[in-house]
Amino acid sequence: MKLAIIPARGGSKRIPNKNIRDFVGKPLVAYSIEVAKASGLFDKIVVTTDNQEVADIALEYGAEVPFIRPPELSNDVIGTRPVTNHAIRYVSEHFEKPEFCCCIYATAPFLQAEYLKQGLQKLRLNSDKGFAYSVTSFPFPIQRALFLKDNYATPSFPEDITKRSQDLEEAYHDAGQFYWGRTDDYLSSKRIFSEHGIPIVLPRHLVQDIDTQEDWDRAELMYKAYVLDQTAKTVAMHDVA
Repeated sequence: MKLAIIPARGGSKRIPNKNIRDFVGKPLVAYSIEVAKASGLFDKIVVTTDNQEVADIALEYGAEVPFIRPPELSNDVIGTRPVTNHAIRYVSEHFEKPEFCCCIYATAPFLQAEYLKQGLQKLRLNSDKGFAYSVTSFPFPIQRALFLKDNYATPSFPEDITKRSQDLEEAYHDAGQFYWGRTDDYLSSKRIFSEHGIPIVLPRHLVQDIDTQEDWDRAELMYKAYVLDQTAKTVAMHDVA
């Protein structure tokens, strides 16, 4: 069995009701549910939430909400791994133990089914690995990062600040979209961002963190400019054919 777990807490301080706020015509969490369904990869798609309104919307878009997340897993400081593991244990106890689990963030409207499939495929082909997760490259060399202090800036990597961009190693960061894992590895102490994981590289135009209002505005502009435009082009091609 393959299980999708979508954490979607009700509270959000910086963007109120972020997970169910309207994003280009649909609640934000709906995009993650829909891409999980469209991928055809999952036997169960479970939304883990502490909020009944989130649960109702998740059910409306075709996910399952077999439990309401306990308070100790619903505060501002709890990490994703304990929440994911709680859902894995619940499903294993009440339904069936999954072979593979995939945590999909509720704030991932750019997620594409092809990358979910690629993650599972690579995990299956590499039996020594426990996880596969999304990453993307930084748009600017991190070796030229600056720290601002008072009225001046100091380089984070003084030895690299004058080097040419092409001479600096490209760096990547967590894309915040999906995290595949073998169930036993998820429930172990193995770290995802380690030798146990396989990074799946996404193009930068399909990645946008959504933590502030500025992030939200940028994400909507990106979605309208790329995803909706691509959809319109596909429809037009089919009409011509």
